Amino acid sequence: MHLRRPPLREESTRSSKKRYSMKIGIIGAGFIGGTLTRRLTELGHEVRVSNSRAPETLSELAAETGATAVWANEAARDADLVIVSIPQKNTPDLAAGIVDARKPGAPVIETNNYYPQQRDGKIEAIENGTPESVWVSEHIGAPVYKVFNGIYWKHLLKKGVPAGAEGRIALPIAGDDADGKKIVFGIVDELGFDPVDAGPLAESWRQQPGTPVYGKDFGVDDTLAALKEASPERTPEWRAA
Repeated sequence: MHLRRPPLREESTRSSKKRYSMKIGIIGAGFIGGTLTRRLTELGHEVRVSNSRAPETLSELAAETGATAVWANEAARDADLVIVSIPQKNTPDLAAGIVDARKPGAPVIETNNYYPQQRDGKIEAIENGTPESVWVSEHIGAPVYKVFNGIYWKHLLKKGVPAGAEGRIALPIAGDDADGKKIVFGIVDELGFDPVDAGPLAESWRQQPGTPVYGKDFGVDDTLAALKEASPERTPEWRAA
């Protein structure tokens, strides 16, 4: 198990600042995808956002934020970062190679949760122990980083605060590539949250629904403690009936 506090850096003692403007592709414009579109454009990033329908259906979000509404298979084009935020059951419906047009080495964040009783129905591989984000990674054919899956969207929208502020919420990040994780850490910090290294993607079950960290607004220490307490066994509420 590899769980780490955020690195102690000079900027952690002052307000988070945007490092540079990134091209970000977002696939999914629901509560989390829409919120990230709003926050990231507000921070000055160039966002291309899509849903499962035509770009015209996102005209209001585009007008509000300045994001560019595109077809889903165009969202990742030349992106520095891609975010996939869709219902878990819809993952197999994504076009083959949907994130392949991103820049080489650009990380892919996935924010999904498996809700078998509430929305998604039974997904056999996940029921049999495959971590949710590993399952997503296998379907889209790219490594992913799990983050933003356990925070209420209104808190993601409103509760980001400068680094060092009292009560800053910590968000766990699971993923394998250290260079990509640095980029994801930077985005989380810029959005106003403390990034916490939650280990490799194989251990991303530590932040799935039903775990001690899920849905909580913990700080760094409590987030690390909750990740350590997690069990890979799904609780009854989060298993298929």
